[in-house]
Amino acid sequence: YCSRKLSSKVERAATTMMNADMDAVEAENQVELEEKTRLINQVLELQHTLEDLSARVDAVKEENLKLKSENQVLGQYIENLMSASSVFQTTDTKSKRK
Repeated sequence: YCSRKLSSKVERAATTMMNADMDAVEAENQVELEEKTRLINQVLELQHTLEDLSARVDAVKEENLKLKSENQVLGQYIENLMSASSVFQTTDTKSKRK
């Protein structure tokens, strides 16, 4: 009887230790799962941010090309106005002295 009682106590202690180990493993797995979930969410957020930034860069490039084109048109317009105006004509000082 004493031997069975001792054996029963050892079995319960072993079972308690195994349950505690399993609980620790489950808790560790839960922490790992939460960390993985957090990292995945962070990666997804960064991907969305990158997509937004990429779209913004494309829009700025497009706007820059448009403004460059407008500048060329305005530059040509100003050049044409200046060449048509006598105020901006070059003067030949030699021909006026003669």
